Amino acid sequence: MRSDATTVEEYLASLPPERRVALETVRAEILANLPDGYEEAMNWGMITYQVPLDRFPDTYNRQPLMYAGLASQKNHMAVYLTAVYADEETRDQFEAAYRKTGKRMDMGKSCVRFKKLDDLPLELIGKTIADVEVDIFVTETEAARQAYKKRK
Repeated sequence: MRSDATTVEEYLASLPPERRVALETVRAEILANLPDGYEEAMNWGMITYQVPLDRFPDTYNRQPLMYAGLASQKNHMAVYLTAVYADEETRDQFEAAYRKTGKRMDMGKSCVRFKKLDDLPLELIGKTIADVEVDIFVTETEAARQAYKKRK
């Protein structure tokens, strides 16, 4: 469910009460752990945590580089963790830590889906958000792009 909201507050206000409370709680965890240099914005119809274009303008789509996202979809809510998607070792560690929480994991490549707040290991989400400084994320993104270009 892509939103046309232009601000985070407008997006949250548009949600049913139970989803609003859940996403506000996850948002607070993300903001409490978000390294300096990322910005919160509305992009791609969801709340995003991204590298500002003035810090990294050379993106493939001329949009800010998304580090994480938070969304209410039709059948679930989701946290998008691109650092988990981008690095296999990080993904393996995240999945192992998730399993140790005893919570049911419903995950795509970068998308952690949850139906209610109790389904999500908030502390792990916060730790994962805190793990990658903006300069490291940009460097890893540039390296991945160069590796991709060499394969072509």
